[in-house]
Amino acid sequence: MASQSGVPNTAIVGLQWGDEGKGKFVDVLAAEHDVVVRFNGGANAGHTIVVEGEKLALHLMPSAVLNPDCELVIANGTVIDPSILVKEIELVEARGLSLEGRFHVSSRAHVVLPWHSLLDGAAEARLSNRGEAIGTTKRGIGPAYADKIGRSMAVRIGDLLDEPYLKAHLGKMAPLRLEELKVAGNDSAIDIDTLLSDLLRLGERLRPYITDTTWLLHDRVNENRSLLFEGANACLLDVDHGTYPYVTSSNASALGISPGTGLPAKSLGRVVGVVKAYSTRVGGGPFPTELDDAIGNRIRDRGHEYGTTTGRPRRCGWIDLVALRYAAMVCGADSLAITLLDVLSGFDVIKLCTGYRTASGEVLDRFPPDARLLKECIPVYESHPGWAEEIDQCQSISDLPEACQSYLHSLESHLGVPIEFVSVGPDRRQTMRRTLQPNSGEDSCCHPGSLENA
Repeated sequence: MASQSGVPNTAIVGLQWGDEGKGKFVDVLAAEHDVVVRFNGGANAGHTIVVEGEKLALHLMPSAVLNPDCELVIANGTVIDPSILVKEIELVEARGLSLEGRFHVSSRAHVVLPWHSLLDGAAEARLSNRGEAIGTTKRGIGPAYADKIGRSMAVRIGDLLDEPYLKAHLGKMAPLRLEELKVAGNDSAIDIDTLLSDLLRLGERLRPYITDTTWLLHDRVNENRSLLFEGANACLLDVDHGTYPYVTSSNASALGISPGTGLPAKSLGRVVGVVKAYSTRVGGGPFPTELDDAIGNRIRDRGHEYGTTTGRPRRCGWIDLVALRYAAMVCGADSLAITLLDVLSGFDVIKLCTGYRTASGEVLDRFPPDARLLKECIPVYESHPGWAEEIDQCQSISDLPEACQSYLHSLESHLGVPIEFVSVGPDRRQTMRRTLQPNSGEDSCCHPGSLENA
């Protein structure tokens, strides 16, 4: 669906295991859209934006917050720790940016409560003792979504504005939750009067922003405003379509947009899939191309691969085209944004995983999202010549070394999806964009001059 200005509604989604640099492209594309919508996840997601050397790390606020002309929406599919959200609001306001009239939080979004993070940590500790840790951020995201599905033990953002209801509801829930914590081996004491007071105070702070965002978004669509959907986490962490059980607790692929916003699928115009030029993963779960060696360490150091939310070092490896083909298919990716290409400078050889070899010797070209099966897969690599030059100052595709251009062409050819953006550094200015022409016959991002500074 296109807006009155002709710009289609757009989704920015990660096609790997997260941390692809989605926030940067939300920031870049925000100037072309009227409304930016966060549709899933919670404070377990970290988005870092760098503009003219200034860095802003966010977990809940939409990444376009630095654009004063953008309307910002946190929709119903998210789970919100209100204390973290208020801190981010204050961080933004301290930079002199007003949110009045342009920031909206769904009254239907669910609240992450203190016992959610405690239960999350206790569950992760039990799994860790069995060698089966998921690798969660322990922010309480999974337990909050579990309560949402369970219905009777949940609190929604709109409830923070209804003191009689909230007081009665917490009174019913608290004894059960405290008993659960004891069974889980956590004797933490939660003072319910203090919790109620804190939630009511946070609710009042958020009151100007709380609304029914489902109606608001339908209004914006009917007004022909252009929407930019911002996904948290990534497709391979999607609770239904990722490497289960090593996944997040929401639909983190483009498939989560409709239930996460209340908009029908026809409201989505195009999908930009964000892809690192290599692969990373945080926490547990199978990772066929992982490099637990000097090459993996070099990628981690050059890419500063440490979690925005947790600070944990990320597992690193070569790019996995089998996984990417699957993710691009599931998300319906119309184009790709390749990030952190500059990290690969200086390697003599760069490898691309084009298939998996199973224990029986069979070679798979279809991604098996089942974690047990994927754990047994051995990557089949295609070697590609590397380049020695640093590329972080390149302004156009023709500035890139020939081997780098060839690498991009190989990615595009294997994935069957055109590359629209290439990022060679964290700053907004270190972004090159290709103008895609439908049915133009130009099928390679390495056409000279086809990328320009965004």
